[in-house]
Amino acid sequence: MSTYEAAGVSIEAADRAIDLMKDWVEKARRPEVLGGLGGFAGLFDASALKAYERPLLATSTDGVGTKVAIAQALDKHDTIGFDLVGMVVDDLVVCGAEPLFMTDYIATGRVVPERIAAIVQGIAEACAEAGCALVGGETAEHPGLLAPDEYDVAGATTGVVEASRLLGADRVRPGDVVVAMASSGLHSNGYSLVRHVLLAEGGRSLAEHVDDFGRSLGEELLEPTRLYTLPCLELARSTGVHAMSHVTGGGLAANLERVLPATVAATVDRATWALPPVFELVQRVGGVELTELERTLNCGVGMVALMPADEADAAVRLLGSHGIPAWPAGEVTAAAGDAGGRVTLVGQHAAS
Repeated sequence: MSTYEAAGVSIEAADRAIDLMKDWVEKARRPEVLGGLGGFAGLFDASALKAYERPLLATSTDGVGTKVAIAQALDKHDTIGFDLVGMVVDDLVVCGAEPLFMTDYIATGRVVPERIAAIVQGIAEACAEAGCALVGGETAEHPGLLAPDEYDVAGATTGVVEASRLLGADRVRPGDVVVAMASSGLHSNGYSLVRHVLLAEGGRSLAEHVDDFGRSLGEELLEPTRLYTLPCLELARSTGVHAMSHVTGGGLAANLERVLPATVAATVDRATWALPPVFELVQRVGGVELTELERTLNCGVGMVALMPADEADAAVRLLGSHGIPAWPAGEVTAAAGDAGGRVTLVGQHAAS
């Protein structure tokens, strides 16, 4: 007799995964969350929005991309959630929005309860760090579509910002300083290039020790995305920051251009920071041109803020107090000719 389990879907395994993840989800609560795990919808008490004069809801959705292939190869799944959370909540914070809650979606060829629980553990821990509640999610078993040990993850988050505090291009002015915030590594973009260059073409092993990293190549590639959420919210509250940009796919220049009005241009000086070793390795092994590297990877800068020059030092100190290295990396000038909205990278990276 045919059964759902015979077709490759185990309801019992899914139930066990839920049991294993309950404690982690509980750690990612906010006072506004109603109910617990297992409902058809996550509930969030929005009465706190009454304190806003004009609350604007912000939303963002994303995935982790092919970085999951590294986690699967290493059979280490408790950090990939940081990448997922970082991709969505730090897209919200660039407009000054506080993330309120998040939902996740995990698709897999076969539910292994311990693996699913490890993924959710990472998501929950990252949500707690970002001050965001994990209010629900879905785990879907897709035998025949995905191999038994394959999975993919995605997530969506909702946040709120007071309309008068909304950050963006309309606030940016000539004379603003570009404050760069260091990334923790590759974050979660460009892994198709990285895997092609280092593993497929370069023949490198994830297990090999790399002296420049002080650990294995696989450990370096699996380094979680840095979360900028709470420090950047404090930055927005305590300084006159005009705009922020999350450096993800497309690199520093393309993402910074997204928050520049047509009346200005920005120049960023590479000499203000050293290219971290993992980016140097990709560049060297793959013979990757710097321009290609910069339009694919973050190259050591995961977030930038644009603000008045007289507040840049205070911003650097504030971010440093949260463990985020930051520095003035460039400036905004009035646009000349057709240069409006453009970012120019100049100079050579400092020696590491």
